[in-house]
Amino acid sequence: MAVSPPSPSRPLRRRIVRAGALSLALSAVIATGSAFAGGDPAGGDGSTPGSQGVKPTVVLVHGAFADASGWNAVVERLQHQGYPVVAPPNPLRGVLSDSAYVASILESIEGPIVLAGHSYGGAVISQAAAGNENVKALVYVSAFMPDVGENPATLSTKFEGSDLGTALRPVPYTDGTTSGTDLYIQNAKFHSVFAADLPEAQTKVMAVEQRPVAQAGFGQNATAAAWKTIPSWFIVSKNDKAIAPDLERFEAKRAHSHTIEINSSHVAMMSHPDVVTKQIRAAANATVNGAE
Repeated sequence: MAVSPPSPSRPLRRRIVRAGALSLALSAVIATGSAFAGGDPAGGDGSTPGSQGVKPTVVLVHGAFADASGWNAVVERLQHQGYPVVAPPNPLRGVLSDSAYVASILESIEGPIVLAGHSYGGAVISQAAAGNENVKALVYVSAFMPDVGENPATLSTKFEGSDLGTALRPVPYTDGTTSGTDLYIQNAKFHSVFAADLPEAQTKVMAVEQRPVAQAGFGQNATAAAWKTIPSWFIVSKNDKAIAPDLERFEAKRAHSHTIEINSSHVAMMSHPDVVTKQIRAAANATVNGAE
């Protein structure tokens, strides 16, 4: 006569049920995770769950006398809205070498890209985006936007309104291999020229921590102008003392950019992060989702 094995006790049955449920849950996570491998945590293609359009990767390039932390407030807003964001270091050694470096970063990103540049970073993105079909939009924030054969140094003299030239402090440097001259903004003039609408206590720290741009590199001529083939957006800072607002207007008009003007100093992404984020989102919505 066959003897049936004893039935598990009630606590043991509960543990068996829980183990089975856990196994099913882990299987679902592994299957889902494989679809997102290497992508944005919100969705493998950069989209948020349930959204109809793909969210591009936003790449933010800082300018001279600054670093990527200047984009902090914009980065936080974009991340909160589900955008993948990259804010690479800009070497500030020259338009051509800096743009080659940024271009290599762009090549490592899959899917559509919105590329934004502040100040000197505008000259870098104009060159770096050339030939990259993933870059769908360019956003310029208080920026240089040179044509082929132009450079930031000569553009600076095209219109009146900039106090940067008289505020610079040249400092010779050597790195053991090469030597040259770096350009800094004089600490005493940093607030008024660069960031007059930020608290002075904050700009005193920024002045001490500023990253210089190589004088020779600042005068390198652009060999490409991606804004001629890629749709562009521009934020003109009407109170800018580093780049003349009339130069910004000229560049934006020449490129047929979608342009807004705001009452801002040179660092609009710090003093008006909501406006800058909105302009980046407008570029993303218009180009990546096919409205442009």
